Amino acid sequence: MILRPVAPDARQTTEIGRFLRWLESRGRFFDGYADLHRWSVTDLDGFWSSIKDFFGVRFATPATAVVPDRAMPGTEWFPGATLNYAEHALGHGPDDAAAVIAYSQTRERTELTWAQLRDQVARARAGLARLGVGRGDRVVAYLPNIPETVVAYLAVASLGAIWASCAPEFGARSVVDRFGQVEPRVLLTVSGYRYGAKDVDRREEVTAIRAGLPTVEHVVHVPYGGHDLPGTLAWADLLTESTPGFEPVGFAHPLCVLFSSGTTGKPKAIVHGHGGILLEHLKNHGLSWDLRQGDRILWFSTTAWMMWNALVSGLLTGASIVLVDGNPLHPDLAWQWRLAAETRATLLGASPGFLMACRKAGLDPAAEYDLSALRQLGAAGSPLPAEGFHWVHEKLPGVLLNVGSGGTDVCSGIVQGGPLQPVVAGEIAGPCLGVDAQAFDERGAPVVGELGELVITAPMPSMPVGFWGDSGERYRETYFSAYPGIWRHGDWVRFTPEGSCVIAGRSDATLNRGGVRLGTAEFYAVVEELPEIADSLVVHLEDPAGGNGDLRLFVALRNGFSLDDALRGRIASALRTALSPRHVPDAITAVPAIPRNRTGKKLELPVKRLLLGAPVDEVVGRDVLADPTALDHFGASA
Repeated sequence: MILRPVAPDARQTTEIGRFLRWLESRGRFFDGYADLHRWSVTDLDGFWSSIKDFFGVRFATPATAVVPDRAMPGTEWFPGATLNYAEHALGHGPDDAAAVIAYSQTRERTELTWAQLRDQVARARAGLARLGVGRGDRVVAYLPNIPETVVAYLAVASLGAIWASCAPEFGARSVVDRFGQVEPRVLLTVSGYRYGAKDVDRREEVTAIRAGLPTVEHVVHVPYGGHDLPGTLAWADLLTESTPGFEPVGFAHPLCVLFSSGTTGKPKAIVHGHGGILLEHLKNHGLSWDLRQGDRILWFSTTAWMMWNALVSGLLTGASIVLVDGNPLHPDLAWQWRLAAETRATLLGASPGFLMACRKAGLDPAAEYDLSALRQLGAAGSPLPAEGFHWVHEKLPGVLLNVGSGGTDVCSGIVQGGPLQPVVAGEIAGPCLGVDAQAFDERGAPVVGELGELVITAPMPSMPVGFWGDSGERYRETYFSAYPGIWRHGDWVRFTPEGSCVIAGRSDATLNRGGVRLGTAEFYAVVEELPEIADSLVVHLEDPAGGNGDLRLFVALRNGFSLDDALRGRIASALRTALSPRHVPDAITAVPAIPRNRTGKKLELPVKRLLLGAPVDEVVGRDVLADPTALDHFGASA
């Protein structure tokens, strides 16, 4: 069901429309999004060079080619070119306009103009250089989503050094597991923060992190949380002098290291390059998110999630970025809607879980707040059920709902919507420009209308440079072992003949009962529509002998409800009717909370390992969890 067709004036009023007109002035004509997408994945040279030129990417030294060889892995992009991501991030916006607007539960609202942002980056650059930081050195940040973190990130990038960050909610063990891999020279940290109404002291964690990172030569203390950190350099002392400039680096020179969630093993240290992130985010933010100079993007994220890097990249388009630190649901569910109204946000990012919670609570954001500036509502992190689409369409009728799915691995979207694509209830509009996303069966053949592995069959610039410290073996094993030369993302997807798709969950958590395969997202869409159910998680324990195995459902109930035989019967009936008799659970258990990581993803595989007898400490670090106690009620006896 199409909830919102493409606006008739989209070609005249949007950035992707301006891009099409720009292409027409150069002799390239496209009927619509599908036609443009087809060109973007077949003529890689033409498409990506057009992105470079349209957005004014500046090479200090020119490239000798665009992509001389499409073979994956190891595709080389723009060989010979040098550039710097930070130069492009700071190259837009009038001096007196707001570049960064920050809200926090730890201190008062703060704001940096473009002139102040440029000045602070130049000062942080000089300070880091005084500490000996240069090209290729690693600087790590145990920092929240505050302006100082943005300043430090851009300063590190300007030097050709390499950035990595973790949110201060993470405990010392998880931080050392991540930062220890890259052997940093400098650590930036806070001593604490306020989360909602609670003050959190992180001094003990900082001491343990310093002890666990023997390569760190300098610790810089960003004042936040009200405590002193002896033996550190004050942030203000780092910024005493100014040295503007940007070190030209190769297209694939590492910009940052992002870490996988660590819910299925040791976190992967995923290396992203200056050029790949620059081109991908210009394309994504401009052509899909429709960002331009003067816009404002508000997307809640911690510094441990790739969405933080994507948020900072809003600066590439000349948009202002709104930072939010603390509990996103404090003091109430409507806080982010109030911030969107106050900041005149043109793009608001939200998790599907947040949107569904607003729906269940009966919120009517546009009726209560002035959201007239809002053009797009982005949703990512987990699947959004069809009911969530209908709620947004009803409550925010003038806003384009842009649901997407991507990942840390490409630091961007793989499938999502945009101004030239219709909004279909319960479906993602289709593959992103420049992303040849398809569904493959076990034999490596494309499938339409049935579940398959989400794959990318042509290279894209923001595929990782590699994994830090890896010879290439783990990188190939992770993405290219299932289908040689084809990127396997690890999600289960169904594409429609029209090109839209549904992400059905992780492919390694697929429910396969009697040969009927089902994605977990489809399972949750049924269960969580029941009024008694607040959240749920399903795990399939396969039978080694080839039987149906054991299908276990865990439910967190809404206040005032209990799990009795009548509710078990309603759950079973709903699943039998909507899915199949084979997907009726063998056991349904009530738990206080469903374990999710800090980006909102349900931890199906860790729970499965617990049910098979693995100890909690071997399965996942508790500080990876949004609720550290959420795994306490799972185990071999559950």
